Amino acid sequence: MPMGLRWSGRAKLLLTGMGALLLPMIGLAQSSAVKSGFSRGEMHGPELVWIDTDIGDDIDDAFAVSLMVRSPEVHVLGISTAFGDTETRARLTDRFLKASGVASIPVTAGVHTETSNVMTQRTYAEHSPDRKYADGVAAMLAAIREHPGQVTLLAIGPLFNVGAAIDRDATTFHKLKRVVMMGGSIQRGYDGANGERKGPDAEWNILQDPKGAQKLFASGVPIYMMPLDSTQIHLEREQRDKLFATGAALTDQITLLYHQWIMPSREHAPTPTLFDPVAASYIFRPDLCPMEPMRIAVDDKGFTKQVDGSPNAQVCLKSDESGFLSLLLSRLEATGK
Repeated sequence: MPMGLRWSGRAKLLLTGMGALLLPMIGLAQSSAVKSGFSRGEMHGPELVWIDTDIGDDIDDAFAVSLMVRSPEVHVLGISTAFGDTETRARLTDRFLKASGVASIPVTAGVHTETSNVMTQRTYAEHSPDRKYADGVAAMLAAIREHPGQVTLLAIGPLFNVGAAIDRDATTFHKLKRVVMMGGSIQRGYDGANGERKGPDAEWNILQDPKGAQKLFASGVPIYMMPLDSTQIHLEREQRDKLFATGAALTDQITLLYHQWIMPSREHAPTPTLFDPVAASYIFRPDLCPMEPMRIAVDDKGFTKQVDGSPNAQVCLKSDESGFLSLLLSRLEATGK
């Protein structure tokens, strides 16, 4: 992030040397003092959210971002991209938001990492103008400083940016209201090709950066965790065909990304699994994914295990599938009306 960058709740936020983006003033009353444990301060107005995403690989990130920007209960302060070529992921996010009519959300690029993983939606990103994006970790920390005790971090990718934020400024990171994350596997791993249930797996987001996950679970920040146990909800053909036919700017962009996601790979079925939007929905509909306190330990192989000891996370092992799908589709399909 350029030297001298300052965040202001009143007006402009300079994110790149190429221009300024307006960060709208939020009509938000002061929250009560940040409470310990997993209790929430009393808030008035929309929930302030920072999204950290590896959008561009699986399609579920696009659904999660879409749900956030179409939910009036939420105000997205900014987005940081995570994992691999984060600049290209930022270009993808930039195009997606602008083409969907949501141009005011700052998009930043997180920590670049080396990976052989195929970015399935790279072509979509390459049709966006190439420009330099601001440092996503610095921007995330600046947002937390601007709104201490009020920001929910929605972590729906590998945790490289989260770990980097803790390393750079653990004091500021601890001023988060909470982290809502998609990640881990407690009792249920990835389902088989025919829906058969399996035992715990090293879930993708945790597996890519176990050290980042270890830092997060040791941070003392309230964590609300949606593991594989509760997030393997599918968008079946009839549902997605109806959604893609909505004809709105947002659903048109989801449709483009869906087809880019499905075309290059023979390794997955055409039915998306909506891991990330399940986690996103918890921010304003916690009834859809009831939590229970657990002590979570992360090993170096990326497994998340329930262990003895005082809880360091709230974990959802079973979600309301029909309630979630009803929420998601009603929010996204409403954009065409």
